[in-house]
Amino acid sequence: MRLRPMIDSDGPSVGGWCSIPSAFCAELMGRAGFDWVCVDTQHGLIGYQEMAAMLQALAVTGTPGLVRVAWNARGEIGKALDAGAQGVIVPMVNTPDDAARAVAACRYPPEGERSFGPVRAAFGLDDYSPANANDDVTCIVQVETRQAVELLPDILAVPGVDVAYVGPADLAVSYGFAPSFAVPDMRHLDVLDKILQVCQDAGTVAGIHCTAASDVVHWIGQGFGFVTAGSDRGYMARAAGAELAAIRQQTAWSGSR
Repeated sequence: MRLRPMIDSDGPSVGGWCSIPSAFCAELMGRAGFDWVCVDTQHGLIGYQEMAAMLQALAVTGTPGLVRVAWNARGEIGKALDAGAQGVIVPMVNTPDDAARAVAACRYPPEGERSFGPVRAAFGLDDYSPANANDDVTCIVQVETRQAVELLPDILAVPGVDVAYVGPADLAVSYGFAPSFAVPDMRHLDVLDKILQVCQDAGTVAGIHCTAASDVVHWIGQGFGFVTAGSDRGYMARAAGAELAAIRQQTAWSGSR
């Protein structure tokens, strides 16, 4: 399955997130039924070798794999795409110049500056070419600062920006709010509503990072089309905590902490 048709469709897509450096975890997430899974090399614990193996594991499940790169750098983006990522999420894109740099790193000349050496990216694609790769790749820019919000119409006007992805926690910090994915502050909510409206006016898919199913339902209902439902580490921590809480309630075992 390819990511690009999902981005171009009218319906929402719901993805998973990997922070744990494990191909086994990536395969589990891929088999869970997400539309796509992102391998996080920015705030996760994942290095390049683990990332490549995790993309291979996702390919086994038929789930499109994305990579959130550590920074808006041509080398970071190129290596992720060469390893088989169908798209990248680029953090801290605050200006149109930042967006243009991210797009250029995603696409081969004449549309960009990506160096040709697809390695894994061409596997299983008999028609792989620079032109086809340019059409297929997805460039997702993160909107997570006050500056990015103020310049968002100009950022979205950069050709090749496919999705504007909100990082709610960093966005809150930039505005002086408490970092939160749940968005309890109405001032924070107003900023998110503004971002969504700008995206809709520009005809660009709006994305957002969530950590709870209720938030996913809410933001899809509002019009966000590219939504992360949760991460491997979050699911593991919540499930383990819930199981142990149930055991404590039903037995004499109190636990060591």
